Amino acid sequence: MRAGIVILPEDRWWAAEPKWRAAEEYGFDHAWTYDHLGWRSLVDGPWFSAVPTLTAAAMVTSRIRLGTFVASPVARHPVPFARELITLDDVSDGRFVLGVGAGVEHGEYDVQVLGGPRLTNRQRVDRFTEFAEALDGLLMTDRFDYSGEYFTAVGARNLPGTVQRPRLPFVVAANGPRTMTLAARFGAGWVTTGRGGSTPDEWWQGVADLVKVFDQRLEDAGRDGSTMQRYLSLDASPTYSLSSVAAFREGVERANALGFTDVISHWPRSSGPYEGHESVLEQVVDSVLPELPEK
Repeated sequence: MRAGIVILPEDRWWAAEPKWRAAEEYGFDHAWTYDHLGWRSLVDGPWFSAVPTLTAAAMVTSRIRLGTFVASPVARHPVPFARELITLDDVSDGRFVLGVGAGVEHGEYDVQVLGGPRLTNRQRVDRFTEFAEALDGLLMTDRFDYSGEYFTAVGARNLPGTVQRPRLPFVVAANGPRTMTLAARFGAGWVTTGRGGSTPDEWWQGVADLVKVFDQRLEDAGRDGSTMQRYLSLDASPTYSLSSVAAFREGVERANALGFTDVISHWPRSSGPYEGHESVLEQVVDSVLPELPEK
């Protein structure tokens, strides 16, 4: 079992840098940040861009893997984004992981600020499918052409390509059957937030149900399930994973029982969302991370 931490891109770098350094020093396997133009209740506060933040994080770390949690086609075009990804993979010396998903629904800030059209769920997944297909081709093929309803590329160059071969890994966010199919098709990993639920037990049951669906999607795609990394966002549960050491330990144990290889938590904040205390994080680092079961 591997553990990761999300550091929201809300602090000026003098305050954010120590967190990224600490994430590596604490022994986390991966660290992530949100790739949004603004996010929910935090939209009125400070917010920074994901790719420059991760680039800076790459310069002050040496081991920990770094990723977007998650990038989407809402505010990204695959051609310029592929260039940014190639650059970030190079700067990090092959430590970058692309967390990617369908994106927020109409009404969320990223859609509103761009004046985006109101898309149905089917259209959002159609756009995401094109986004994943195009990024896959752009990162692996020089002079790449792509023609879709939402995205086009004409002779797109990608030299020198990614450090990681054949391309950097995709971790695909998926809670529905079609996006799970994409995860099985393109992903080195699958990440889920579950299906909601008003109680922790209801949420965990929803996660267990999704695991069964994803297993079937892997089988349908002819993928060896043992080679697929499975990430669970623990803080999608009604209980914040770092509210206590016991909460984090329980989350790890239940995720492990469901076959997840990785869990992801959020760095504690002074207020919601993810309100908590860094002292709990430090206790988790001291008492739980060294005891994580091997996967």
